[in-house]
Amino acid sequence: MKIPSKFLENAVDQLGTLPGIGKRTALRLTLHLLKKNEIEVMDFTQAITDLKNKLFSCSSCGNIADEPICSICINPNRDHNTICVVEDIRDVMAIESTSAFKGIYHVLDGLISPLDGVGPQDLNIQSLIDKIAREKITEIIFALSPTMEGDTTNFYLFKKLQPYSPYITTLSRGVAVGSELQYTDELTLGKSLLQRQVFKINN
Repeated sequence: MKIPSKFLENAVDQLGTLPGIGKRTALRLTLHLLKKNEIEVMDFTQAITDLKNKLFSCSSCGNIADEPICSICINPNRDHNTICVVEDIRDVMAIESTSAFKGIYHVLDGLISPLDGVGPQDLNIQSLIDKIAREKITEIIFALSPTMEGDTTNFYLFKKLQPYSPYITTLSRGVAVGSELQYTDELTLGKSLLQRQVFKINN
């Protein structure tokens, strides 16, 4: 497919870098943007610019926020002694949609995956250890996807957090093994959270 304009081609190339967007889809999206008026295009580009320049990573939990500390962490009505550990911000949004959890979060920003070259040092783990060592945390909930990578990360975290003696639980297995948390329906996720179990290592 030969694109007749270098500006059009550049826009297609940029949209094509997004996950799940192939060349044809990128071209279709670009042509759609081309049909919009100048104000609409400016609003679109401004939204993307603001996303990069004005969005914060919460200094306390790693969630996204419009301020240095997210709205969940500064909410006095949340249980700040209970931390739910999740893989990324999509899991925070999924759990929040269930209205079943009233504590705070810690976003790892990934899972341990040796095959992909992702180790503990690549994740937001040390800040969690520091927080538990520093503050009176009564419960840690492992809310990671029930995959090999999720289980590996749970095992690593358990070993690291055990010396601080927090009560460590995990989601009940209502969430299907091998599935990703963010794609679990709200009812199942909510029940798995409410019916969480003490985390144990099978020897």
